Amino acid sequence: MEINTDQVVQDCFNAIREKVQNLTTLNIIVAGKTGVGKSTLINSVFRENLAETGMGRPVTTHMRRITKKDFPLVVYDTRGFELGKSVQEDVKEEVMKTIRDGLACNDISKAIHCIWYCINAASNRIEPEEIEWLRELGAENEMTQVPIIVVLTQCFSKKKAQEMRKAVEDENLNVVQIVPVLAQDYEIDEEYVAKAFGLDVLIRVMSEALPDELLDTLQNLQKVSLDEKTKRAQAAVATATAAAAAAGATPIPIADCAVLIPTQVAMIASIAVIFGIDINKTVLASFVSSVLGTGGATLLGKTVVSNVLKLIPGAGSVAGGAISGATAGLLTTALGETFILVMTQIYKGELTTKDLESSEGKKIITAIFKDQLKHSR
Repeated sequence: MEINTDQVVQDCFNAIREKVQNLTTLNIIVAGKTGVGKSTLINSVFRENLAETGMGRPVTTHMRRITKKDFPLVVYDTRGFELGKSVQEDVKEEVMKTIRDGLACNDISKAIHCIWYCINAASNRIEPEEIEWLRELGAENEMTQVPIIVVLTQCFSKKKAQEMRKAVEDENLNVVQIVPVLAQDYEIDEEYVAKAFGLDVLIRVMSEALPDELLDTLQNLQKVSLDEKTKRAQAAVATATAAAAAAGATPIPIADCAVLIPTQVAMIASIAVIFGIDINKTVLASFVSSVLGTGGATLLGKTVVSNVLKLIPGAGSVAGGAISGATAGLLTTALGETFILVMTQIYKGELTTKDLESSEGKKIITAIFKDQLKHSR
């Protein structure tokens, strides 16, 4: 079975587009007093400036719905919390109604998945009415079980932030976690800048709290934690490796190895979607040609021959013109880890998609892939 590299590239491109279009929409309610930095928090966590798109449309007296076309995130922003007890009660009722209405749809893309309650740590005190509001919300949310995360915003002093965190913890509220953050670097004076921190922790907490169907969406949307993106991408590689190894449980004739291509195409698409990087056909073509150009066989076909296998310690030779499941798995792992490393370098700004289209970029991909083959065991 011959490999048509153009078709592989097209299949990868189509798979990425399909996965993006089918991402489950993540719905978050963000509550807290005016001026706590909700918009800054939202725009700092996600890769689109969502809170600048007309600030959303009102859906209730004290809530607005913020969304952006072709971006699978909806933020419900509550307002006017500080306007008195009756308003606070109204906000709580609107939050619970929004949760119940979402559940009634029986559609995960319309359900509320998480609540961020923001408290301004710079104020150095927690208002008793906020604690009471959270206590009442936690009690009413007992049945619906939407994860509530308290986000301490504007944490210019980490020491004071930890003191406030401890104070909130001592209230024994029904919340998943209390996360201190400074969403953006803050210049205190010409000689000292408080560095942003905590947003990666917020994403980790959400990764642990959200259902599995939303994890690809969360990683696609967020821009603050490379570790969480990598962890999710490596899970996709592990899944593909297991599938490839199972397919090769009975040794696969070299001529039939292309049956593994759909598994590897799906893996590449998953990694691209998790990183949320816009990958065009030219970049995909560079990647595919670079790994195939090693003599190799990650996108498996007749080219899986000894000059690739000798790079894999203990892989041996192609006995009887066939490869084993273990070898198929090793090659799939090497491909996936190579693509993760390439996406990581783009994410960190060490490479651009334009770089990958050059001959030098292809050499980088080839070198990474060869290194991954050597370390595959």
